[in-house]
Amino acid sequence: MKFGKEFASQMVPEWQEAYMNYNFLKTLINDIHLFKQRTNKPSTAIPENLKRNQTLFRAFSGLTHFARHSPKTPSDVENQVILVNNVNRNGVDGSETMFLMAGDEGGEYEMVYFRRLDDEFNKVITFYRSKVEEVMKEAEVLNKQMEALIVFRVKVEHPNGWISSLEETKTLATDVKATARAELLDATPLAARRSRRAPVDVIDEESSINIRESDESNQEIQELNQNEFRAKRPAPLEILQNIRFNTVQVTPRSTIKGFLNLAIQTDLKFTKENLKKAEERLIKAFVEFYHKLRLLKGYSFLNIMAFSKIMKKYDKISSRSASKSYMKMVDNSYLGSSDEVSKLMERVEVTFIKHFSNSNRSKGMNMLRPKKKKELHRVTFSTGFFVGCTVSLILALILIVRARKILDEQSQILYMETMFPLYSLFGFIVLHMLMYAGNIYFWRRYRVNYSFIFGFKPGTELGYREVLLIGFCLSVLALASVLANLNMEMDPVTLEYKAITELLPLGLVVLVVVIMVCPLNIIYRSSRYFLLVCLFHSILAPLYKVTLPDFFLADHLTSQVQAFRSVEFYICYYGWGDYKHRQNNCGDNDVFNTFSFIIAGVPYWWRLLQCLRRLYDEKDAMQGYNGVKYFLTIVAVCARTAYTLHTVATRRIIALIASVFATIISTYWDIVVDWGLLQRKSKNQWLRDKLLIPHKSAYFVAIGLNVLLRLAWMQTIMNVTVFSLDKQAMTTLVASLEIIRRGIWTFFRLENEHLNNVGKFRAFKTVPMPFNYDEDEDKD
Repeated sequence: MKFGKEFASQMVPEWQEAYMNYNFLKTLINDIHLFKQRTNKPSTAIPENLKRNQTLFRAFSGLTHFARHSPKTPSDVENQVILVNNVNRNGVDGSETMFLMAGDEGGEYEMVYFRRLDDEFNKVITFYRSKVEEVMKEAEVLNKQMEALIVFRVKVEHPNGWISSLEETKTLATDVKATARAELLDATPLAARRSRRAPVDVIDEESSINIRESDESNQEIQELNQNEFRAKRPAPLEILQNIRFNTVQVTPRSTIKGFLNLAIQTDLKFTKENLKKAEERLIKAFVEFYHKLRLLKGYSFLNIMAFSKIMKKYDKISSRSASKSYMKMVDNSYLGSSDEVSKLMERVEVTFIKHFSNSNRSKGMNMLRPKKKKELHRVTFSTGFFVGCTVSLILALILIVRARKILDEQSQILYMETMFPLYSLFGFIVLHMLMYAGNIYFWRRYRVNYSFIFGFKPGTELGYREVLLIGFCLSVLALASVLANLNMEMDPVTLEYKAITELLPLGLVVLVVVIMVCPLNIIYRSSRYFLLVCLFHSILAPLYKVTLPDFFLADHLTSQVQAFRSVEFYICYYGWGDYKHRQNNCGDNDVFNTFSFIIAGVPYWWRLLQCLRRLYDEKDAMQGYNGVKYFLTIVAVCARTAYTLHTVATRRIIALIASVFATIISTYWDIVVDWGLLQRKSKNQWLRDKLLIPHKSAYFVAIGLNVLLRLAWMQTIMNVTVFSLDKQAMTTLVASLEIIRRGIWTFFRLENEHLNNVGKFRAFKTVPMPFNYDEDEDKD
């Protein structure tokens, strides 16, 4: 793989604008190359000092290092191409490169190249310094949180005090003396590297000792033991007087108290339960902080390698030797010489391993560095197998129905009124999963960081292969159930087991529900748990703080209204109907019709409550407007439901007017607000400034499809039929079109969210801290 592609693939997606623009500088070098070709001066010579390029993999694995440059000889000074200086303007470090060969033919091209090279370097170093300052401030916050946690832990484990007797003090001093001598020989190289102390040094007692030589005198060892003993003691318990629990309104109880302005209990209660909660929060904070440090270190290495590569390419094209001088400046700059991030990573590792993994380094590093999910061949094979089974079952179903004429006109009506609504539920779910799998595929292709946006735990997010596997596995079960149902009806031997035949759809639903709530670590348990939690938060929308996965799921549930009605039919058919003879009176039941209204508006009602909760929390007026949109949609859906139950002219007019208003507002919101398109002053006419898909026509096609599929509700009012399909089949077709529209909406909605993160360089989640100091109470 060429370095340019490898460079792009290794970038942090949200920071891509802050990286060195390698492709742009490469085009400037190509301009130099083209000029030399036009002037018949091909640059084929390679300077002797150029060595074989080191691969990015070797550089990242730590097998190679940047070579230190030897002192310049007089010949080097005479042949010098550029003069590079580190400058500091308004407190910001940067570089200024003077091209000394401007008088040569084509020198103006090279001057432009070095000017743009300096601009890129200044951009990179400014961003890097700002991020380092951020992590140093965060380290101070974590430092204070760890102080509070240690004192809190001591208070929980030793309610009567830390050391209450002289004998205990002597015992601890003896233990410290024994361990100090064992650590003396091993700690020297590490201590030599850690001459500078990072902020998170509260907790690492061993590394706070400054060991100079291994043959110290007994007096120095005694001083060392005293320092070690001092470090072993916890922070003073007076800290507990200045801290409170940092409460966030994330539970129904805290939300109700906050809404009613009731006092929320923030006093410290020294229980093991509170200690566990505090430790869990700090573990998440440390993992997120360490992840940020790793990305920041990778950002530095990757940009240094990019500057090295582009300078070597310049030397090759121009037949000059400028890379040595420029890379010396890069090595001496803050980007190349700063070791604050590396030292802070070491301190975080030691701290985390000691206090959160019981000094088990393997366990601690596995928590800090979650392994990336590997693509398994058996998943690909199983997906292909179930795809083949699905196609085969569909063909078998068509052939059996056609050949044996199972569904005559009378049987067809009965089947469409009873069994078809039952099995259509699985069709809606499978279609939704296929659209989601397609979205994941294109998100990965266009580097949309969907796992970060949704907040998936690293290594647990499902790829498109896994989603396809689950979807086609469910389709195989549903189609096999349909075939078994038909075969049992035809076989005289199984006619007497008609009750069992009719229970197959219900059995399949029970199986899916059991798998969803199964506590065993099988069939992607973390993803199932994540989905159930988001569903629970959506149902209790106003009582839980709304996050992106919650309202994203609620938006998708609004496109599954017909699936909710299928669930309602399941309850009516098997609860009050005569399923043994395929008879039911659900359509004539007033209770059933009443619940049809409720179910049609429930998903939109959840979404309305989420908007109101976000309006309360964020004080954002846009959430209020969004709530009005969902309220109008509820009115339109209920009006159309009323018309389908009783086709009266008055209800038809009301449904038409309400649907037109709701469709106009919803379509505008989809395209302008959710997708960020139709911007007049955009660089891309009528789109937005930044686009991930290179083909602009894709966006206009998506806009057209969204408008067209939004009008699918007209079939309900106009009674339009296609290919003489049954009424139930037409309803299923319209519902399927809405699911397809939602799938298209999902891709562009997440693309817009990703671009917002890119614009703000937002690559990390904010993790709430467990403790709140009194001096920070107002700010928090």
